[in-house]
Amino acid sequence: MRREAAAMSMSVEQPLWRALTAYRALTAVYAVAIAVVARDSYERPQVAFGYLAVLLVWTLATLPRFTGAARCTRPFLAVDTGLALAGILLTPLADGAGRHAADGPTLPSIWTAGAVLACALKGGWRWAAAASTLVGAANLAQRGEASPNTLHNVLLVWVAAIAIGYVVEVARASERTLARALEIQAATRERERLARDIHDGVLQVLAMVQRRGTAVGGEAAELGRLAGEQEAALRRLITQGPVPEPRTEGGTGTAPEDDTRPQDLMALLGRHADARVTLSGPGTPVELAPHAARETAAAVGAALDNVRTHVGPGARAWVLVEDEPDQVLVSVRDEGPGIPEGRLAEAAEEGRLGVAQSIRGRLRDLGGTAELVSVPGQGTEVELTVPKQDQGGGEAATGRRYLARTGEGTQ
Repeated sequence: MRREAAAMSMSVEQPLWRALTAYRALTAVYAVAIAVVARDSYERPQVAFGYLAVLLVWTLATLPRFTGAARCTRPFLAVDTGLALAGILLTPLADGAGRHAADGPTLPSIWTAGAVLACALKGGWRWAAAASTLVGAANLAQRGEASPNTLHNVLLVWVAAIAIGYVVEVARASERTLARALEIQAATRERERLARDIHDGVLQVLAMVQRRGTAVGGEAAELGRLAGEQEAALRRLITQGPVPEPRTEGGTGTAPEDDTRPQDLMALLGRHADARVTLSGPGTPVELAPHAARETAAAVGAALDNVRTHVGPGARAWVLVEDEPDQVLVSVRDEGPGIPEGRLAEAAEEGRLGVAQSIRGRLRDLGGTAELVSVPGQGTEVELTVPKQDQGGGEAATGRRYLARTGEGTQ
């Protein structure tokens, strides 16, 4: 149901319903105006004006119902179509013989098309075909013969109603597909974000416990073995397991941070600087949107974790920040042996997400890029490019904003 509501929120149906509301009001007034002009030609004017009074009151009273398909129920549309059929069949009783023989308009005139179009918008082409067939049959019955003009009008309403009903069905199917695609996209991005957080914390700790336990031996080795098993299971979960449930506003979890004031990227990166990590950059603050600054600093932290893990705890690393007019460039260079060819793809398949998610995934969500340059024997350099504009979260944020607006599915 939430997915259907989401589709309706961006649906092309809404403009059609508004147009139908205006059409019904205008055609009701038009039908009354025709009757007033031709009042002397009616054989029984009390029948004509009595029906038109009911038609006008019904039209004005039911305008609020034509705001969407939900309020136009089957019983309501049945009564609405019945009123149109009654007006058509009452026309010979109200008209004079000369006016009826001259193929004049029916009492509701073109208002009947509004009743048929309402069925088309509500139930698609099948409802449209049924309603337009009833209206066509009533027109032929009140004329007593199938004149060319009558046949033309009946066929026109029948074809137009079925075409509109079919278009509405196609639009609904397309909107449901789009809503589902956005839901899947946002859920995938959220899982990638959680995978990065897990990699940066839990997996690193489990891997360290495994290494230290194996090195110490004894009971610690058993603890290390268990930690290794849990690490492997957790890697499988975050790469193949079910999508985590969304963390909604007002629920449990951390309070949203203030994302209105820019943050200094150099200040965030300063926590990584020590005797082994050299940080270089402008002498002035390098300001980014808070989310972009935090994610960039986390990506740099993941790159430095990789240096300590794969090169050694005492390995040297250099972080260089360049502040350009439209983007910020951050490079992380180490003195290690470099990355063997094919190792990154192999690590991603094993569920090791340091590069795939903690670095590249973060930059992709920011609309930036992360490139790795590695030469055997000459170390590895990670080059991060963060745009200063459009830092709302890239495609993932687009999907999340859409779903938040519509109340749709999981993130």
